[in-house]
Amino acid sequence: MIVPIELLPPKPVKYDITIDALPKLSFDTKVIVVTNPTVAALHLDTLLAHIEAPLLHVVKVPDGERYKTLETVESILNECFEQKLDRKSLLIAFGGGVIGDMTGFTASLYQRGIDFIQIPTTLLSQVDASVGGKTGVNNKYGKNLIGAFYQPKAVYIDPAFLETLPEREFAAGFAEIVKMAVMFDRDYFDFLKKADLKDVEQLKEAIRRSVELKAWVVNQDEKEAGIRAVLNYGHTFGHVVENETHYDTYLHGEAVSIGMVMANALAVELGLMKAEEAEEVKNVLAQAGLPTDYAIADVDDFYEHFFLDKKSANNRIKFILPEGIGTHRMVDDIDADVVKQVLRQFGDA
Repeated sequence: MIVPIELLPPKPVKYDITIDALPKLSFDTKVIVVTNPTVAALHLDTLLAHIEAPLLHVVKVPDGERYKTLETVESILNECFEQKLDRKSLLIAFGGGVIGDMTGFTASLYQRGIDFIQIPTTLLSQVDASVGGKTGVNNKYGKNLIGAFYQPKAVYIDPAFLETLPEREFAAGFAEIVKMAVMFDRDYFDFLKKADLKDVEQLKEAIRRSVELKAWVVNQDEKEAGIRAVLNYGHTFGHVVENETHYDTYLHGEAVSIGMVMANALAVELGLMKAEEAEEVKNVLAQAGLPTDYAIADVDDFYEHFFLDKKSANNRIKFILPEGIGTHRMVDDIDADVVKQVLRQFGDA
């Protein structure tokens, strides 16, 4: 199954997202695989058996969001220099969203840009993070504030890699699937309410529909000037949750789950969404084992963190909110008191 990415001029880019068993990959240049010890222990032998290259080198970086930093990117760059990569060389991101983001960012920097491909091994990265060319790292001010839009040459999504994925990681990926459905497709949301994603065919269908929606959005708006910002539903709130908890309490998808519940509460307050619909979304998330509550210790401080969000500009916070299930609205003129009133609902969660 192939889902094409075709970005429009002035910088046209075309590549394919393949959803199927990993094919044999042959390269005539030096290749570095970037992964982490967890993925390497489970799947590296399988990957290496599928690759032919004059030089094939593996770089393992520590596992976890807290290591998604400039320091880790520099360590990958150092390996590229040690192996004498040139401008025709290739990086392969083999892991979840953290690995994909850092590998892509490293590729954008090395000798002003070399090719990379994505081979995602988590549900979250397969349905979202590996598609669309967002790369970057975190710092003390927030998540993904340093980075670049840098498209891969290809994405290979093999659902077999998910067989060893812990249930918590699987659920975190499901949050991004729910995000796509709530923003764009009520029928897809209804499918997810009944779907058994332990069934391989239903899982492939969920991956396909999410990737097709993501590709449709990215093809229209690579650099988030318009509709692509809608993909940040749940993230404006979720990124603050991650920052407050120092990236070591919640997986990214878990924080997005909490963020969607918060965004829905704001949408209900503004009359964009019925309370029953918000409860419907919350129930789907909870049934998947995702967190839906969060205790905000300081509402004013939480609110101030919104201004570090990349979508905010001119001292205005842009919120991505559902307008019912299956449609969306971007709003940047909500009174601070209204937002804080909603945040206070989570003060005693």
